[in-house]
Amino acid sequence: MQGKKDYQEKLFIRFQLSDDVPADNFYRRLKSILDLKFVYDTTAKYYGTEGQKSIDPVVFFKLMLVGYLENLNSDRRIVATSRMRMDILYFIGYDLDDELPWHSTLSRTRQLYGEEEFTAIFKQVLKKCIDKGLVAGKRQAIDSVFVKDNAAMSTLVEREIMDEAATYGNQLDDHNDEVPVLDTTDENTTPKPRKNAKVDKKANCKRYSPSDPDARLSVKPGKTTRLNYSAHASVDTQNHVITHIQAFLADKGDAPSIPEILTHVAGNLKENGIEIEDVLADTPYSGEAALLFLADNNSRGYIPNKSGCRSRESRHGFSYEKQQDRYTCPEAKFLTFHHFKKAENANTHKIYRTTVKDCRDCPF
Repeated sequence: MQGKKDYQEKLFIRFQLSDDVPADNFYRRLKSILDLKFVYDTTAKYYGTEGQKSIDPVVFFKLMLVGYLENLNSDRRIVATSRMRMDILYFIGYDLDDELPWHSTLSRTRQLYGEEEFTAIFKQVLKKCIDKGLVAGKRQAIDSVFVKDNAAMSTLVEREIMDEAATYGNQLDDHNDEVPVLDTTDENTTPKPRKNAKVDKKANCKRYSPSDPDARLSVKPGKTTRLNYSAHASVDTQNHVITHIQAFLADKGDAPSIPEILTHVAGNLKENGIEIEDVLADTPYSGEAALLFLADNNSRGYIPNKSGCRSRESRHGFSYEKQQDRYTCPEAKFLTFHHFKKAENANTHKIYRTTVKDCRDCPF
């Protein structure tokens, strides 16, 4: 006999989230081990003693975590998804009939706390990881990635006519998460991926997006030119725990960014009695700023040199004496430091020379 389900809503029902969220559910397990009560103390300075109650700070940060874990890129989607998921409701401490915070409340709260508060909470979480033995701190791996901006390439305008853009940008508030701006460029005019990763250095001086003036034109091999930010993350190699993450303008480059990144990483770890010993990074991080920082802080850097770069010990037939800061040639003549020379890539070269007298009758 064929069955047919006749649905009728019940007027009364006995229901508890704790009974219907499985014991092995990810958010249930996370709720049992994640204690964010310290957030009340760190955020207390942002609130007065009168007026309406704000969103619970712990609930706010849990919703931010849900957005990251579920790959939700807007506050509206975070709230909508949470409303439909029993496990998320259980995680944030809401019942089925509880009204979730309005999505604009998340935007305003995020602006209220600012970078300083998020950094303080990040350090608290990092400390908990260190206390649990998840972070060794001795070896840090650093890498970067372009983070695509929501602004469309078709919105770029000439800088000369955008004097009011900064004012407009400052007026964007709680509706900044509504619907991301889509690139409406016609498919036939969309730039094709480029083999050459170079971008006109003056392009960012000529044009920018009024909706996000800080985004920069940048490109990687095989990709199209887009408006991006550059995100750099430092990861402890023992258990792959992030020890620092920071965003830069996409046209800054990796090598000039590493001193600031490592300063923050060293500070975060030093607060917990850990010193960095080794730093791992790929070739784009190779540069004068990075190498000088590592030398000044007694850290070993495992960073491949860029093509054309040579170490002091690689000059064939010449030996380098660090204490005297000089070279010795195959004929046992000394080449001493003469002057600094600025290269086109902004690196500084040290020039070593010998005398004309030493080289005049040299068989080489």
